[in-house]
Amino acid sequence: MVPALEPLGQLHYGNVYEDDTLDGMARRVLAGAPERFVLVGFSMGGFVARVLALMAPERVSGVAFVASSARGYSDEETARRQAGHRPGDRPPRAAGAATTAMSLHPDRERDPILLDRLRGMQRRLGPEVRKRQAALVRRDGYADLERIACPALVVACRQDRLRSFAETERMARSLPRAHFEVIEDCGHMAPLERPRELGRLLAAWISREAL
Repeated sequence: MVPALEPLGQLHYGNVYEDDTLDGMARRVLAGAPERFVLVGFSMGGFVARVLALMAPERVSGVAFVASSARGYSDEETARRQAGHRPGDRPPRAAGAATTAMSLHPDRERDPILLDRLRGMQRRLGPEVRKRQAALVRRDGYADLERIACPALVVACRQDRLRSFAETERMARSLPRAHFEVIEDCGHMAPLERPRELGRLLAAWISREAL
């Protein structure tokens, strides 16, 4: 995605690896960000982006949510995640492989290149980061979206098996200035499965909104 986005300005990558709350992650990202910026949150990063956009609205010129949601977790889901599980997990023996495969389009869940890249990311992050991120408390945030006044882009992936289409579509309906796009033939991992298309969508939105 970098070739599509670099012409638009300097790219910054938020650190969401050292904190165990969404507020903590948002504050850390904000501390390392420029004075004013366009915010892009993918998957869990969309939860962080929502918190950050409300935390410092004067600094966020626009916010994009990719394959994300604002749905809160039930008590059962929270308990499972705090025990070290992730959405889509099966019994422990198959948990890691099952969740990795579920993050891809059904036709690509055995793609050796994509699986190797995903497993490589998991190894680099390590079990402690995964544990912190899995244990995050996520409360329903759809009402909060109504207070985000800057331009917003919401991108759903048609074959996403970790974030339901309805959840992502609801985000677009809840944001006052949202533009909604759908990437077809794509599972949850849009930055890996459809990087050029996602990059074009982000670049077009940033240009159209003069961000």
